[in-house]
Amino acid sequence: MKRFPRLPRVAVVAATIVALLQMAPLHAQPARDFIWKVTAPGGSLYLVGSVHLLTKDYYPLSPALDKAFKDSDLLVEEADLGELESLASQFTLLSRGMLPENQSLDTVVSAATYALVTKRVNALGMPIEPLKRFKPWMLAMTLEALEWQKAGFDATLGLDRHFYDRAKVDGKRVQGLETADFQLSIFDQMTTEHINFMLSKIPRARFVKIEEIAALAAWCASADNSFTTGAVFDISGGRATY
Repeated sequence: MKRFPRLPRVAVVAATIVALLQMAPLHAQPARDFIWKVTAPGGSLYLVGSVHLLTKDYYPLSPALDKAFKDSDLLVEEADLGELESLASQFTLLSRGMLPENQSLDTVVSAATYALVTKRVNALGMPIEPLKRFKPWMLAMTLEALEWQKAGFDATLGLDRHFYDRAKVDGKRVQGLETADFQLSIFDQMTTEHINFMLSKIPRARFVKIEEIAALAAWCASADNSFTTGAVFDISGGRATY
């Protein structure tokens, strides 16, 4: 196991993407904060579940989260938002997310997949034509963002954005677990054949709906789920092959 330098005596906040579970529902029983504190002779570390999009209803945050942040001198998130939002990273995202000039979406995915995507895009009130130059993974990310926005969620209110902005104002150090290039490479390395293969393994033959994910998260954090201490819920539509 790799050994890391000793932590400073001031705490460290590590915010990683988990799920919507750490945010207590508005009308639920007493809140359960998804935050863990790890203490060692060299210092302490707080591990906090985070989400990228939220609504104003989730603020103010739990006092436990605010205390953890105030006690920390380093914020570690999935990625450094400053790097992700830089002009260089945005240009790289756009250039790597576009298909070659001699290709379009309808030529790199199956007819059935293209029909499903077109139907979904039209349901969002958009034409498919401007999006046909996107690589499948880029289009999927775009549609996902639009779905969340339609459901009322805002990236500027995400937990990682909230603490990143506070860290900058308070002069705290910020560090990303992954670089922007690494995150892009995960998507860009997948071949069209592999993407089509994964899509063909979804028995439900449709994309998941935001309302379905929200309903699952609400149930997990509700009193109805009082006896579950841990589980992994598959929202892949029944897909068994990845």
